[in-house]
Amino acid sequence: MSTAPPSHQRAAKHDFRLLWWANAADGVGTQATGAVLPLLLLGLGNSPQVVGLVAGVSTAAGLVLGPLVAVPVDRGARRRVMLGSASVAATAMGCAALALTAARPPLGLVLAAVLVERVATACFEAASRGTVALVCPPPEQPRAVGRLAAADQGALIVGPVLGGVLYQASRALPFVLDALSYAVGALCVRAMRTDLGVPAPRERGGGLLREGAAGLALVRSSPLLRLVLVWTATVNLVVVTLYFGALFALQRGGHGGGVLGAVLAASGAAGLAGSLAAPRIARRWGVPRVVTGATWLLVPLTGALAAVTAGAAGAGGAGAGPWADRWTLAWACGVLFCLVCLLTPPASVALQARAIQSTAPALQARTGAVLATATTGAAALAPVLAGALADRVATYAPAVLCGVTLALLALHTRRRTVRAALATGPAGPTASAAVPG
Repeated sequence: MSTAPPSHQRAAKHDFRLLWWANAADGVGTQATGAVLPLLLLGLGNSPQVVGLVAGVSTAAGLVLGPLVAVPVDRGARRRVMLGSASVAATAMGCAALALTAARPPLGLVLAAVLVERVATACFEAASRGTVALVCPPPEQPRAVGRLAAADQGALIVGPVLGGVLYQASRALPFVLDALSYAVGALCVRAMRTDLGVPAPRERGGGLLREGAAGLALVRSSPLLRLVLVWTATVNLVVVTLYFGALFALQRGGHGGGVLGAVLAASGAAGLAGSLAAPRIARRWGVPRVVTGATWLLVPLTGALAAVTAGAAGAGGAGAGPWADRWTLAWACGVLFCLVCLLTPPASVALQARAIQSTAPALQARTGAVLATATTGAAALAPVLAGALADRVATYAPAVLCGVTLALLALHTRRRTVRAALATGPAGPTASAAVPG
């Protein structure tokens, strides 16, 4: 139970609400434009290769900029970076929306605006990491992480639908929405009362790269943070690979975009439910049991997905297995993938909260950047891996590989040193600075 004065508790709740709204608005706007951007670029006469290049450059920019931006953030510039990034992103999306009102919009301006917005978003996300530790007392941080994760899941459901509806009315409207979402985020950050500048001491003779490596050094030295990195990157790779494997199976089974969209929406709703329940589950069962139990439960689900997707060819009319009926295939894939998305958030939220609680405020952004880079890189690799396995091996190969990977990860979580790290949560010699009295 928190012993902070009532005024501090009210300020913490006020600032977390603002952080939640900034995060939710950003998520909805980004998902709205992200869903329609491929359609827009293709409609403007670009090839699928250009669409993929824009997506790839955006992802690469985030991977490169995150660890670099984290250095000035940890030096005390968190509020300035968040405000500046949100303002730049809002301006870029406003320019894109204005350009798209023309009958023949200048393609170069649209692409430049999109890339600037993606870069600014990467900077905002890098700066926002660690804010939970500053605005929430340690006992409230697991619940805060769960609510932020729920907002992300909600954005995955609402954003694409809203973006699609607005795009049907006018191709500029999703970008207007995104610009407004960044403006809301900037106003929320500006209204926070908490001092977001927790300067880290500069190392003598250390440059930007040397200071940026401090987060990596902490992750390497901490059994807990190493587990968080391995678990989140592996499970993210598995979930995205399973989704694309199911997508390929449903497509070969004769299903179109409607069924795929329904599966994605239902899995997002399952992830939302799992995120909301995560703090209560962790309190009831404890972090070690939640992480190990969720990982083991995912193994039979991937095995079932492998069995179901093995019948994709039959569903398309080339065979007659137990999943030969195309609608049975769709229901089975949808239900199993929803269960995967339901089980993942409790362990993920518990690990993220433990990482925040165990890392010094002056290293939050840099440590978070290391973890986010690993997770994003794994997500970027997953579609390539799933496609290669489905094309060159079999439709069920992605799920089989995911099942084996999860079994190995579950065995890893059973190791005594790993369970000790989950139970105590040490993150190296600086951990005590993470929990102010």
